[in-house]
Amino acid sequence: MTAADGQKWTAVRIRQLKGRGRISCLTAYDYFTARRLDAAGIQIALVGDSLGMVVLGYETTLPVTMEDMLHHTAAVARGVRTAMVVADMPFLSYQVSVEQGINNAGRFLKEAGADAVKIEGGRIRADLVEALTANGIPVMGHIGLTPQSVHLFGGYRVQGRGAEAEEWLIDDARALEAAGVFAIVLECIPAVLGGKVTAAVSVPTIGIGAGPECDGQVLVSHDLLGLTGDFKPRFVKRYAELGGEMERAFRAFREDVETGRFPGEEHSYPS
Repeated sequence: MTAADGQKWTAVRIRQLKGRGRISCLTAYDYFTARRLDAAGIQIALVGDSLGMVVLGYETTLPVTMEDMLHHTAAVARGVRTAMVVADMPFLSYQVSVEQGINNAGRFLKEAGADAVKIEGGRIRADLVEALTANGIPVMGHIGLTPQSVHLFGGYRVQGRGAEAEEWLIDDARALEAAGVFAIVLECIPAVLGGKVTAAVSVPTIGIGAGPECDGQVLVSHDLLGLTGDFKPRFVKRYAELGGEMERAFRAFREDVETGRFPGEEHSYPS
């Protein structure tokens, strides 16, 4: 199901897709990418704090600030017409208190034009999710491998292995559902568990390395386009190799400049 009818994707419409249609979600960090994503009919444009690594050059998502996220979210919001814009709340923008979370989430809607926010964590975030939704702010949950907890996990490791871990993750998903999320991202968990969590909740699950039984899938656009070099997690499917094409074009430009082939007469203004 796409937005061919021209309607804007909303939290209500996304939630209604549970059991009725698959959800496609890609990251976007700038106006141009957002325009192309929107034209392709992608339902959710996720302004991920992954911009810290793929755009800003950090090792993790942890250094990303509210100002970084607001800046990029606003650019994406200006580029879409029908896609739903979901903004990641960065590290320490919601963990200190519910009041802090409400204030910062509200900034994404008020200042940057986001349609919803995404926060990491399960039952520990239930009170915050309830407060946000009670104040008119749609929330997407995120459990499994939560990148803001990379130091706690000891790296980017698959989560949810073993019976106890499975039960814990399912309970987290149910707690988020009860608190009012409209969808839940499941990251880096066994495919079988992805199916179990999907069956356990009435809201859509959106997987990234969580198997084919999720209600939707999300990828980092830079990974999908082949812009991240040799970095290719198991769950990534490369749909293009634009990194190599960019390097080829840049090299050709350099060679044309060095040899005087560019600019040519056709690139110059006449008298």
